Amino acid sequence: MEPIYNFSAGPAVLPKEVLQQARDEMLDWHGSGMSVMEMSHRGKEFMSIAARLETDLRELASIPPNYKVLFLSGGASSQFAMVPMNLVRGKKSANYINTGQWSTKALKEAKKYCAVHVAASSEDANFTYAPTQDKWNIDPEGAYLHYTPNETIGGVEFNWIPDLSGTDIPLVADISSAFMSRPLDVSRFGLIYAGTQKNVGPAGLCIVIVREDLIGTTVPGTPTMFDYKIHADNDSMYNTPPTYAMYITGLVVEWLKQKGGLQAMEKINIAKARLLYDFLDTTDFYHCPVAKPDRSRMNVPFTLKDPGLDEEFLKQARTHGLIQLKGHRSVGGMRASIYNAMPLEGVKVLVEFMKEFASNHA
Repeated sequence: MEPIYNFSAGPAVLPKEVLQQARDEMLDWHGSGMSVMEMSHRGKEFMSIAARLETDLRELASIPPNYKVLFLSGGASSQFAMVPMNLVRGKKSANYINTGQWSTKALKEAKKYCAVHVAASSEDANFTYAPTQDKWNIDPEGAYLHYTPNETIGGVEFNWIPDLSGTDIPLVADISSAFMSRPLDVSRFGLIYAGTQKNVGPAGLCIVIVREDLIGTTVPGTPTMFDYKIHADNDSMYNTPPTYAMYITGLVVEWLKQKGGLQAMEKINIAKARLLYDFLDTTDFYHCPVAKPDRSRMNVPFTLKDPGLDEEFLKQARTHGLIQLKGHRSVGGMRASIYNAMPLEGVKVLVEFMKEFASNHA
């Protein structure tokens, strides 16, 4: 069977080794006689899985001890509400940087709980760049500053971390589609959250990494399930967490460690992105709309010179084993998501196909 390369933006490709291990352990996890899906989340078997996941994640991502790691359901979108509910802490407003659809959704949800100050936006150029910090207008009274380091749909990535030193404003990041794709200085953030279905696992799990001093004060009326402190005090076991998603995520984290950690993974991700972008920059048959300094390593959007060829491109791509390349319905065109588990060989096959297709339709 010819290899299939899955460029889906999420749920996304998982390491083959992880899927094989999950297959082998499906009916009987480590001699327990149970599938992980059947285990009590409070039983010793699953508790060991959860403990190892947190230990490995803390080690791999260099998470400081004064940060809580929470494993929550509801996906990253639940955090659009949970962040202001927990971090406003008596203040009236919060700062948001708007660089695409996920940023827009986050700030729209936050307006239900506080005034939103848009400190910067790239909407003037259809969200094709990341505003440099010298252009930001931050409200010093804002409870926090929220941004989206990588916009999955638009393919815009901040290749730098905002500097809020000299202020007491916590930096908050929805890092879903860039999480664990490169090293990150967690200590520069007040809170990081990420849906796992891009780089580190299946859909259904959201990982929240939050500084301890930021939890414990919620807006009036906050549901119990939306209180970070409740989850922190109960080791993410206040209710039944997404156990199987945690198990698979744990296997991916182990796989990342075996690959050499985040420094090694970053080198691979840079090589994959460079290969694709270098080709896009040598042809006028394809076009990437994102400003070069702000191009995502994870999500590469591109259009064809003749949009009438889109369906033929996707059809022929499938015959070459290249799937899930259609762009988001809101922007059209194509999008290649090249997350951690996408091998360099997959990007090479994609580029060769794109060259062939362009030559045949010049």
